[in-house]
Amino acid sequence: METLTIGDAFISAMWTMVLAAMPVLLISMCVGLIVGIFQTATSIQEQTLTFIPKMLAIIISLLLFGPWMFRIVSGLAIRLFTDMYKYVG
Repeated sequence: METLTIGDAFISAMWTMVLAAMPVLLISMCVGLIVGIFQTATSIQEQTLTFIPKMLAIIISLLLFGPWMFRIVSGLAIRLFTDMYKYVG
């Protein structure tokens, strides 16, 4: 029987968080970059112009990647709860 430390669980949780959040963050960053280039090219300095496309992209990406993200996070939770005895003793 192997003993796992809380540090191992923390590292696993951090990697799961990064992996689950990455698609939404990358899509939001790309949309922000495209809108920023469009604003620079047309000299439009409206602040709300970046907000609406980013929000739409985030909502669409959450609809697309949401089930996958939930599977990743719930897999971590199941793994942590089933291996709980390894952390205690």
